[in-house]
Amino acid sequence: MILNSITLSNFRNYDDLSLSFHPKLNIFIGPNAQGKTNLLEAIYFLSLAKSHRTSKDKELIQFNQEEAFINGQITTSSSNLPLSISIGKGGKRAKVNHLESAKLSQYIGHLNTVLFAPEDLNIVKGSPQVRRKFLNMECGQISKVYLSNLSSYNKVLAQKNQYLKTRQVDSLMIEVLNEQLAEHASRIILKREQFINTIEKHALKIHSDISNGKEDLRVIYKPNIKYEHKDSEELEKEILDLLMDNLEKEIERGTSLVGPHRDDIAFTINDFDVQTYGSQGQQRSTALSVKLAELELIKEEVGEYPVLLLDDVLSELDEVRQAHLLTSKRDRVQTFVTTTSISDINHAIMDDMQLYEIENGRIKIEE
Repeated sequence: MILNSITLSNFRNYDDLSLSFHPKLNIFIGPNAQGKTNLLEAIYFLSLAKSHRTSKDKELIQFNQEEAFINGQITTSSSNLPLSISIGKGGKRAKVNHLESAKLSQYIGHLNTVLFAPEDLNIVKGSPQVRRKFLNMECGQISKVYLSNLSSYNKVLAQKNQYLKTRQVDSLMIEVLNEQLAEHASRIILKREQFINTIEKHALKIHSDISNGKEDLRVIYKPNIKYEHKDSEELEKEILDLLMDNLEKEIERGTSLVGPHRDDIAFTINDFDVQTYGSQGQQRSTALSVKLAELELIKEEVGEYPVLLLDDVLSELDEVRQAHLLTSKRDRVQTFVTTTSISDINHAIMDDMQLYEIENGRIKIEE
C-alpha cells in the first residue's frame, strides 16, 4: 500500500499544499512547531477520519476558514484510488474514488496506517482507557464489522447508563438493553482476543530480536468479563447472565459495571509486568515491538502492508531499536518520518528516500 500524493487546503498551518511521495522512505525535517507533525496528522486523518492529537475536528481547520480538505492518491495491490475527506461545520464528508461514503465506517480501511509517536509509550505505561483506544483504533481499521459493533455497543451503553441514573428501572426495559449489549459485546470481545493473540505472535519474535533473545514478551488480553465460550452465541448468553447478576450493583452505582468498555491489556517480559517493573528501555522496546507487530497483523488481514508513520520517535530510540524500526521492513513498508535533525537517523538507510525541509508551513524538497 502506497500513498502517492496528498493535497491539503486550510488544514492546520497549510493554506494550500500538494506533495508527491517516495514509495519507500519520506523524511520531514525542520525545527519544532513548523508543520511536520501537522503533515503526518493529515495522512493519519486521511486514513482513519480522525486525528491522533485532538478529538475536536474544528481545531484542524485553519483560523478564519470554514472548511478544510485533505485529498490523497493511493496505490494498493488491486487498484489506484483517490481518497478525499472534508472537515466543516456540518461534520466530516469522505469520498472513495469520488463517491461519497454514507458512513465513515465504509470509508475507513482503504488507506491503512500504523502510527508510532512518543505518546504511544502510554500504551504500555498509561491508563486502561489508552489501551482500549488502541484496541478500537487498530481493530476498527481492519474490520468494518468491529467498527459497527463498537458503535452500536457504545450507543446502547450510553442509553443504559442514562437510564440507570434515573434509579427507576423497569425490568423489561433493562432486559432489552442488556440483550443488545450482550450481542455486540460478544463480537467485540472475540475480535479483540483474536487481535491480541496475533499481535503477541508477531511481537514475541520482534522483541526477541531486539533483546538478542534475552527477553520473552507476552501481550495479554484482560477482558472485564471472564468467559468460557468462544462461540459468539454461547458467549452472548454468558454475558447476558452476568449483566443480570450485576443489575442491583449497577442500579446502586448508577452506571454499567460489566462489559468490554472496561477491558485492558497487560504486557510482561520474562513474566514480570512491564508497566510496573519494566525499565524505560523495556517499556520503549515493548511499544516498538507492538507497533511493528501491527504491520504484520494488517498484512495478514488485508493482504498488504500499511503505511508507517513515525512522529518524532527516532531521538527516543537507541541505534538498535532505530535499526529495527527503519530497516526490518524497509523494502516492504512505505514510511514517513518527522525529525528535527538528520543526525537522528542512521545514515546507512538514507540512500533511497526523499527529504522534505519544512519551515512555517512551507516545504522545500531536497534533490
